[in-house]
Amino acid sequence: MSEILITIGELAKRSGVAASALRFYEEQGLLSSKRETGRQRQFSRDVLRRVAFIRVAQTVGLSLDEIKTALSTLPQKRTPTRQDWEQLSRSWHPLLQQRIDTLTALRDQLTSCIGCGCLSLKKCALYNPDDAAHRRGTGPRYLLGDDPTKVLVEDDTDEYN
Repeated sequence: MSEILITIGELAKRSGVAASALRFYEEQGLLSSKRETGRQRQFSRDVLRRVAFIRVAQTVGLSLDEIKTALSTLPQKRTPTRQDWEQLSRSWHPLLQQRIDTLTALRDQLTSCIGCGCLSLKKCALYNPDDAAHRRGTGPRYLLGDDPTKVLVEDDTDEYN
C-alpha cells in the first residue's frame, strides 16, 4: 500500500496554517516533505497531526526550539502519538506551571507596585520606597518573585548597602 501524499496547499488548507509557515517549519527541521524533481512539496497525511502538535505547543507558549527539541526525541522523527503527547506534555509541566504562576502574579499585582523602579504609582511609595527593590536586581522584582515585605526588611537592615 502506497503512502498517501498531500500538497502543501492541501496541508495548509486542512491544518489552518499558512503555506509560508509550513515552509518555515520545514526549514527549521520541524516537518519534512518529499519532492520529485521539479515538483512541489508533498507531505504524508500524518504530518497533519505533527502540525497540530506544533500549533498546540505554540499556543501554550513553547518556542520553536523547545518544540523541535521535543520532536527530536521521537523515534525516526515520527508524528507524535497519544502516548508521545502525554509523555512530552508531562515534561513541559514545570515550565507551564512557572508561566501560570507568573501570569497569576501579573494579574494579581498589575495595579500595584511591581518593583520595576519607575515609582510612578502612589502605591509604590508603600511597596518600594526609594526603589529599594532595585537592590535585588533588574526588572520587575515583585513579579519575578521577590517579596516586598522582605525587600523592605532587608533595606532597613542595610544588608545591601
